[in-house]
Amino acid sequence: MKWTNHTIQLACNYFREELQDEYEISELNQTLQIVFEHYFKLSRTDLVFKQDDLFSEENFQKVVDVVKVLKTKKPLAQIIGEWEFYGLIFKVNKHTLIPRPETEELVQLIVNDNKETKDLNVLDIGTGTGCIAIALKNELKLANVSAFDVSEEALKIASENAKKNELEIEFNHINILDWKNQDLPNIYDIIVSNPPYITEKEKELMHKNVLDYEPGLALFVDNSEPLLFYDAIAEFSLKQLSSIGTLYFEINENYGDATKQLLIDKGFKNVNIIKDMNGKDRIVKAIL
Repeated sequence: MKWTNHTIQLACNYFREELQDEYEISELNQTLQIVFEHYFKLSRTDLVFKQDDLFSEENFQKVVDVVKVLKTKKPLAQIIGEWEFYGLIFKVNKHTLIPRPETEELVQLIVNDNKETKDLNVLDIGTGTGCIAIALKNELKLANVSAFDVSEEALKIASENAKKNELEIEFNHINILDWKNQDLPNIYDIIVSNPPYITEKEKELMHKNVLDYEPGLALFVDNSEPLLFYDAIAEFSLKQLSSIGTLYFEINENYGDATKQLLIDKGFKNVNIIKDMNGKDRIVKAIL
């Protein structure tokens, strides 16, 4: 099909009309803005003041192609191959979780708590895209930041993201569930993790775009062991945190109290649950 004599406004109208049943209006507008910025370098302001400018046949066909893929529920981040997190751009693919706003709140808390402290040793467990580790290194310039992941494919992406953002992170291929069999001499001042925490029974509540396209390895735990990773990381932290070290977790909102009690039982102090922007239990912070 030929798409001739079209304007930017007509392309935007086509995008909205084709996807109006797929998204809430605010998410639809945000998706449109990201697509037009990524592929055509058109800012939000451009979409208003250049709406009568001609839009090439090639560009209109790209809009059609993107709309077609979005209708399959494939996440926009995987379509464009990147996503913004804490002001930085991260490459993403099927081997990594897409960075989320709630995790930005976790990074912000750590930055606020530690921005006056120098020479920190920081460890991110289950790094995925590397978004937490890289964002922390970008904010806490003098910190030494390391990251673990069980997925070699994820570590490749994380390493690329560190290079892309010109930040030095030490990445290690380590299964935290088997940490006792690893040679881990470092002592850390901060250990942070956003581990798998969605139980299998919660799958039915999740959107198709997550279930079909994001890695289950980074998402799910067995119904019988919802705190599997929190328990392992807490045990690891007892050995590897400094005497005044702090542990930060992103958590399943349904297991906030259980996660808090697990840490208290292991001897952690000042264990606090912190709510996210939506009022849900999302972060647990504890001091050794």
